[in-house]
Amino acid sequence: MSTEQPPQTNPDPFKAGTEAAERALADLRRDFTGYRIWRATRWDGRLGDWVASLHDPRAGVDPTVIASNPAALREALVHEGERARNARPRTR
Repeated sequence: MSTEQPPQTNPDPFKAGTEAAERALADLRRDFTGYRIWRATRWDGRLGDWVASLHDPRAGVDPTVIASNPAALREALVHEGERARNARPRTR
């Protein structure tokens, strides 16, 4: 009986990272519908920063929000929503 184990396949880290980024992008788009959200393209053609452009003034204040990762963009967009709520005049 052989004690040699079969070779294990190594997952493609690029593919795994791409799938996670696509899920994060879809989640951000679902959760922040007042923005157009995408990944910027770097000078070398690779994906870069995470970008959100404001399309609904009720969703935020700054017209463009840029972050280096999806978690930072989510945090910034939550903050933008709070700023928008505080900036609106209250009516009776």
